[in-house]
Amino acid sequence: MPNDTAKLNIKNIAKDAEFAVLQGTQGPDVIDVTNLYKDTGVFTYDPGFMSTASCESKITYIDGEKGILRYRGYDIEELAQKSSFLEVSYLLLYGDLPNAKKYKEFSRKITEHTMVHEQLQFLYRGYPRQAHPMAIMSGAFSSMSAFYHDSIDIDDADQRELAAHRMIAKVPTLAAMAYKYAIGHPFVYPNNKLGFSENFLHMMFSVPAEEYKVSPVLAKAMDLIFLLHADHEQNASTSTVRLAGSSGANPFACISAGIASLWGPAHGGANEAVIDMLEEIGDVKNIPTFIEKAKSKKDPFRLMGFGHRVYKNYDPRAAVLRKAAHDVLKELGQENNPLLKIAVKLEEIALTDEYFVARKLYPNVDFYSGIIYKAMGIPSSLYTVLFAIARTAGWVAQWKEMMEDPSQKIGRPRQLYTGAKKRKYVAIKKRK
Repeated sequence: MPNDTAKLNIKNIAKDAEFAVLQGTQGPDVIDVTNLYKDTGVFTYDPGFMSTASCESKITYIDGEKGILRYRGYDIEELAQKSSFLEVSYLLLYGDLPNAKKYKEFSRKITEHTMVHEQLQFLYRGYPRQAHPMAIMSGAFSSMSAFYHDSIDIDDADQRELAAHRMIAKVPTLAAMAYKYAIGHPFVYPNNKLGFSENFLHMMFSVPAEEYKVSPVLAKAMDLIFLLHADHEQNASTSTVRLAGSSGANPFACISAGIASLWGPAHGGANEAVIDMLEEIGDVKNIPTFIEKAKSKKDPFRLMGFGHRVYKNYDPRAAVLRKAAHDVLKELGQENNPLLKIAVKLEEIALTDEYFVARKLYPNVDFYSGIIYKAMGIPSSLYTVLFAIARTAGWVAQWKEMMEDPSQKIGRPRQLYTGAKKRKYVAIKKRK
């Protein structure tokens, strides 16, 4: 709601421009520059949208300075301790935690949609076995719009709802299929008797030849990772989903665009980079050398998994996942795994070394999730895929919120043009 006004004085414009200052329930006030160009003939310039609110949302709140992350008003630490990924998915989609009856019904709907169209297996078989799973995921997700025609009408509320349930339900199945295809194993169908995260691990690691029992510790850790990654406000991939959705694209295509954006190493690929870094360090005895490299302004080496674009305090998700990481290592008997010993030592240094503490370069959620995935035996190429499983819930909630916003318009950023002015075409024979 408008709270105040801001005035802008621009040279050569006789009258000051006046803009409403909007106030949210929390966070910084926002200057509404919707009519800036209309009133003044100028645009704002904000590379990376560092100071721009691109939308109004009720879903996720972040205060990076204080290390706060909330879904619909609930602190992430409390949800991690008391809730589950599916319950949080419901919360993101509908705004409130479900009662027992609503949660049972929602869980049933998600479970009923975990299978994917059988013909999708032929799409997978068209890829090389060594193809990156994110390439397969983006293609497979977009292809679902070709199979599920009854849920692509974005103007139909019931179809939007059906699409939302399908996307959350099917993404772990598609991810597990990408893994199985890469290693030459047969696809494993979902098991409706298992919970969401337990079912994903079952599809990942079971084989038809023998019984596979999912460890409750691993299932809990996986569910926790999904919950912590479910949404994170207007990050690059979420903004991509919203921008694609603003054009009227079908929901499957929008989430496919989000997957492509998430693939970038500066975004969802960060936990994969963590393991690459640990392998580069190689041994605990080499840590001092790499710490000095990280501190040197002349050395390009960076400690991956430390610090965060938004959080200038301890990432609240990392604080929760830290304990889970150690629980998983203990469950799998990997406390002495050489690579993981490096990670534990780096963690210790980052929390005590004045250089890192002063710069607030704390271990972030990517650092701990990478450790957990490595301990579970999940290949690093699949880390971003697991991120996509979790973030699909947030993407779908953000897409749904945008589609139900009457003020929603097609995204159309402007630019500061610095190219050539008008030129005349010169015939090729006359060009110097």
